[in-house]
Amino acid sequence: MSVYKSKASPFYQYDFQINGHRFHGTTKARNRRDAQAVERDAREKAKKEVQQLRKTGSLPLTIDLAVGRYWIEKGQYRKNKQSHFLVLSRLVSHFGKDTRLDAIDDAAIVTLIAERRRQFRWGKAKLKHAEVKTITAATINRETLVPLKAIFRRARTVWHQHLPDEPQWKEHILKEPKERVRELLAHEQRALDASIREDYLPWFNFMQESGRRLRETLIRWSNVNWEARQIVTVGKGDVQVWTPITDSIRQILQQCVGHHPEFVFTFVAQRTQNGKVKGMRYPLTVHGTQSRWRRALASSGVTNFRMHDNRHDTATKLLRRTKNLKLVQRVLNHADVTTTAKYAHVMDEEVAEALQDYAESRKNSRSVGEIDR
Repeated sequence: MSVYKSKASPFYQYDFQINGHRFHGTTKARNRRDAQAVERDAREKAKKEVQQLRKTGSLPLTIDLAVGRYWIEKGQYRKNKQSHFLVLSRLVSHFGKDTRLDAIDDAAIVTLIAERRRQFRWGKAKLKHAEVKTITAATINRETLVPLKAIFRRARTVWHQHLPDEPQWKEHILKEPKERVRELLAHEQRALDASIREDYLPWFNFMQESGRRLRETLIRWSNVNWEARQIVTVGKGDVQVWTPITDSIRQILQQCVGHHPEFVFTFVAQRTQNGKVKGMRYPLTVHGTQSRWRRALASSGVTNFRMHDNRHDTATKLLRRTKNLKLVQRVLNHADVTTTAKYAHVMDEEVAEALQDYAESRKNSRSVGEIDR
């Protein structure tokens, strides 16, 4: 057996060749018998690799190489490429850059999910004045399982990698709680309006009136077509997001003209720091709006209401007013009306009224029948 011990390591090493290809590494075993067993397994894997090399012309990929290749071919072209790069980097960090893709099986995914479940939001264990919750099932699915599954799929279908132990993804996708629909009450709306800082108010009003997601509200002037009376951007899933410029939205936009040459919504720096000058305007950012939102929410006294709930609020009120589910679908830019159907509960009162009208009509028809007899 080709195992040996070097002065540089307490473990036995293996070193052998198959058809001119050299394979070497550590057995992580301190005695010769265990090392020989590891070496036998390594030989079997090496034989399969050589066979694969003959068939496909390539050896199995490591997670580092697979992620790098996926980034070059797909990842770098995503709209959210910076955050996606961090997601992919986290995968490499977890598995170790030398871990082979074909070695990641169901057990490895179970371990990965368990680790992610223990992690806290924003990468912190706790904040100064509040306990931070662990990341949600939706976040684990979106930032861990879905991208890893995409890498495996591309490796299998495009790169022609042999992945006999590919995880059963359907068994690992976590169940996500049904998305709730939260509607603002009149006094809550007034409290929020009064708590939003003045320079953030145009953005806040635009978010509520357009029904757009947070990232979709940070529009550029190049997205605004005054003549066509529409705002067109790219949103979630790289899908086109369309919003008509109503008279009300036009007034919001006109308030922002001249504030910044590129971005519509800006804020006024309150102090000179971090490269910003007090009194000057700068474009709103995702993290900046989230931070300002949390402060406004705490100040308003409104509870159990997330920023994304503003979108739900717009949808429910619009549906109640129009009774038109397809119209709300268009406003929210949903590709499928079934996604919009979660708001249909706001028409429960109309359903009850219709049933009552039907019951009354039956009674009337019976009464007429009795008179005829």
